[in-house]
Amino acid sequence: MTQADFVVVANRLPVDRTPDGEGWRRSPGGLVTALEPVMRSAEGAWVGWAGQADVTVEPFDFDGTHLVPVTLSASDVQLYYEGFSNDTIWPLYHDVIAEPTYKRAWWDAYVKVNQRFAQAAADVTADSGIVWVQDYQLQLVPKMLREMRPDLTIGYFHHIPFPAYGLYAQLPWRKQVLEGLLGADVIGFQRVADAGNFARAVRRQLRYETKASGILVPDAEGGTRVALAKAFPISIDAESYIELAQKPEIQQRAKEIREGLGNPRKILLGVDRLDYTKGIRHRLKAWGELLEDGRASVEDATLVQVASPSRERVEAYVQLRDEIEMTVGRINGDYDTTTHTAIRYLHQSYPREEMVALFLAADVMLVTALRDGMNLVAKEYVASRIDNRGVLVLSEFAGAADEMGSALLINPHDIDGLKDQIMRAIDMPAAEQGRRMRALRKRVRDHDVEDWSQDFLEALSVFHEKSSRAAAEQITRDDDGSTPEREPIDETDAG
Repeated sequence: MTQADFVVVANRLPVDRTPDGEGWRRSPGGLVTALEPVMRSAEGAWVGWAGQADVTVEPFDFDGTHLVPVTLSASDVQLYYEGFSNDTIWPLYHDVIAEPTYKRAWWDAYVKVNQRFAQAAADVTADSGIVWVQDYQLQLVPKMLREMRPDLTIGYFHHIPFPAYGLYAQLPWRKQVLEGLLGADVIGFQRVADAGNFARAVRRQLRYETKASGILVPDAEGGTRVALAKAFPISIDAESYIELAQKPEIQQRAKEIREGLGNPRKILLGVDRLDYTKGIRHRLKAWGELLEDGRASVEDATLVQVASPSRERVEAYVQLRDEIEMTVGRINGDYDTTTHTAIRYLHQSYPREEMVALFLAADVMLVTALRDGMNLVAKEYVASRIDNRGVLVLSEFAGAADEMGSALLINPHDIDGLKDQIMRAIDMPAAEQGRRMRALRKRVRDHDVEDWSQDFLEALSVFHEKSSRAAAEQITRDDDGSTPEREPIDETDAG
């Protein structure tokens, strides 16, 4: 069996089946994009599901990475993934925007599948290797893996928010999840506030001592070890977007998009998974009211909304799609002309080249998330704007807001405030656009995905090279607080 010194464990493999079903191609997802440079340099292994239920795939090599598929049955997908991961954890961790469902059968499946992922990782990792577990579908894997392979150094990165204690406490299996995460040596979060919420939950539920970024965790020998819980805000491969934006064919495609929309003075753009956390309904409401108020007109401005399909078998998402499409139809019916449209709605996924063309065509980028771990689309838009023009309207509830203070920050629940900021973006002078965009682009280029992965892996390597106690003492002692500029006030903590 092939074994690797560095192993990533994620819900999905970084590849999808080709349309003919005969081969594989790299997946377009944000996590794959973020980890692609790391995997190329490490020549490691990646453990994950191949994306098809009840299909067993033997391990294989792809583009310099050894891929280890984990088999999931149709029942596993329904209970572990669609159920516990996306109908329990996802809404709970996103501030209960939708009501979470708590079912014991879902939890049982989640435990069973996490055990399967942990075993696959234990089998493929070389002696004293490093394992990096990714995201909320696999929160139990770190502890399971530590019990199987105490020789390993284990990292975990949480790509979505971690909720305030008053919300997290609802989870019937709250202690088990915390213990699962604390199996890792380093637990990474998007925001300082998320790391703080996690530490607070550990203190309240497990009564473990926390100091700075370190958490004292009982070990198997009756002593304690230290786990590091800290913010490592994720980013993008900015240079790849810059390279695409410089291509003449993509710039020409951007012109074609504008022409196809009737060459309005301004194009507004939203790019999201079709998810209730993204604030799409709030965005549409604000735009519809601006048209109704006469502050905007379809001859002058058009909103392009890309809503890529997401979790189409989960009932909350089915209802959301129906509601959004009814709203789009009503607004277009009220305000469209024979030559101009209020909203161009696209329920499709697009390749990166087409997205960069859309970014270049759009004068205003609307990111109105109600809660978001980071929101990489905001960073992709900024990286693509090689002309230093365009305006980013960004929700203060997205993790990106901690880093991107030169955007127009908004509270998406404040519809009047959102409307005012949209109009401010539409009317912003070129000089102000340039000042803001240059500052945003500098931040994104100076802190790209390679910096994110290096920061996390450097923290993990300290644990790899030394005892955990000495490592954590060094990290907390040397921690210079190089986290995002501001920490949101956590007003929802229950104590």
